[in-house]
Amino acid sequence: MAERATHRDRLRALEFEAFVAGAGGRLLHTATLLTGEPSQPPGAYVRAEALLRAALTRTYADWDRLHGGDPYDRARRELALRFAREARRHQRPRGGVLDRLTPIERLVLVLRMYEEVGEEQTAALLGLPADRIRAVCARAVATLRAGGPRRGATGRGQASAAGPASAPGDRVTP
Repeated sequence: MAERATHRDRLRALEFEAFVAGAGGRLLHTATLLTGEPSQPPGAYVRAEALLRAALTRTYADWDRLHGGDPYDRARRELALRFAREARRHQRPRGGVLDRLTPIERLVLVLRMYEEVGEEQTAALLGLPADRIRAVCARAVATLRAGGPRRGATGRGQASAAGPASAPGDRVTP
């Protein structure tokens, strides 16, 4: 019996390793976009790698419960939720052109534009209404197109010392 469990654990580990080998690079790039760490040599994305490691740990823990589900979707979901929690508790991301965005704008833009997650799916993932996702995405795109000033400490739609800017209904729940 123990032999059977060991074999199952080895198969599970091999499946997960194959998944990480195939999807790890794209997930790291997504994490890097979210955290805003500037271009650095491989292995130097401290926050992005920590975020990805936590997301993959959770994905591995839930591996047996995926039952034919998409492990990439599960890992991306965990990555997004962990980023949202971190952004609320800690400093904003920094670096690059996305620095002008609030954490929620950055998260929505990365999910919608880079990851090509649908509006409804993004809304469900973040616990926001679809029209709110549409508005946040439009605001983020307008900010980037305008090339406007970086977000300051005051003003509507800007980050404050208390955390990321939010409008009524902006909530991200784990």
